[in-house]
Amino acid sequence: MALFKKDGGKPKYGKLTKSQRAITFYAEDGGSWPHYEPIVSELLGRHGRELAYLTSSDSDPLLSDAPEGMHLFNIGEGAKRGFTFQTMEAGVVVATVPQLGTKLLPKSRLTDSLGIQHLYVHHSMASTHMIYEPDGFDFYEAILCVGPYMVAETRRREELQGLPKKELIEHGYGRLDTIIERRAELTDEQRAPNEQPLIVVAPSWGPSCLFESCGEAVIEALLATGAAVIARPHPMTRKHTPAAIDKLAERFAGDPNFSLEENVASQDSLQRADLMVSDWSGAALEFAFGTERPVLFIDVPRKINNPGYEELGIEPFEATVREQIGKVVAPGSAEQIAGAVAELVGDREGWIDSIRAAREANIFNVGRSGAVAADVIAEKADRYLQRGAS
Repeated sequence: MALFKKDGGKPKYGKLTKSQRAITFYAEDGGSWPHYEPIVSELLGRHGRELAYLTSSDSDPLLSDAPEGMHLFNIGEGAKRGFTFQTMEAGVVVATVPQLGTKLLPKSRLTDSLGIQHLYVHHSMASTHMIYEPDGFDFYEAILCVGPYMVAETRRREELQGLPKKELIEHGYGRLDTIIERRAELTDEQRAPNEQPLIVVAPSWGPSCLFESCGEAVIEALLATGAAVIARPHPMTRKHTPAAIDKLAERFAGDPNFSLEENVASQDSLQRADLMVSDWSGAALEFAFGTERPVLFIDVPRKINNPGYEELGIEPFEATVREQIGKVVAPGSAEQIAGAVAELVGDREGWIDSIRAAREANIFNVGRSGAVAADVIAEKADRYLQRGAS
């Protein structure tokens, strides 16, 4: 267990040695760890590095259980976080937060003099240009890309906006690798279809998304099929519209086939489920590509945080891949939902080839993304360390 260094503890982040802070990870919330874990494991193990880990979440799982070799600091939010970033001395800063380098979260004033590399780790397999703010990735020096579609999208934005070319690394997706790895550990019996179908409902978050707009009607239609249903809301739904979750919990509290799961770091329900129901959530891609089981997409309006996304002339991956990994139905028809559930659950094995083909064509380095990222990060850290002692 690494020593947990609280805000008032010593040494603070700035007092770490140059090698200890050469690689610095930043977690905006506890949900970052599943995306960092495969990379960190390779850096601590095969590369034998020490790492600094900054978090803004009191509930970050690493605060109570961190691997040996990690130096943890809870830097909170607001002014304290901003000061930490603006005075940071590091070789490579690894983050999952969009818009780093903007007024929301400025870079270190020492970025140019120290040659700091800010490296973005995607926490979704969704495309870069529809669900994110337009400038979400403009100020990173390097991006770990999930698949070739992200390379094309990023280069197109650079071309249209006259931005300097970033280093785009053919990475993959660590959380997907973890899901696949854990699935391989299951017995044939554990992977077999459930006697009573199990459906996990895991949508995105926002005003037009499933739980906020039509959650009760969809869950009612799913329960009417006789399936067990687990509602798995996005953490941001609890943060921004908690009433949507509470309303579902109250409405279906008396139904033994309904349950609510808010620990999205857990994979148990994903591994056991026969089907996922989703909207525009990246969880749908993780489920399909990780378990090779289909998804039923409820066709609510697109989640658009960049109104100009069509200027790139590239249809988002989460839109083009839907019918390769499942079916799409309108939100208002219980009959269509029931029919689609019966079809998808009844022919679950028939979707495997289509899902595998989509994964093979669109995701880099399946099964080894952590090693690829760790090699890149270690090389960048070495360059920083060779610049001379601080």
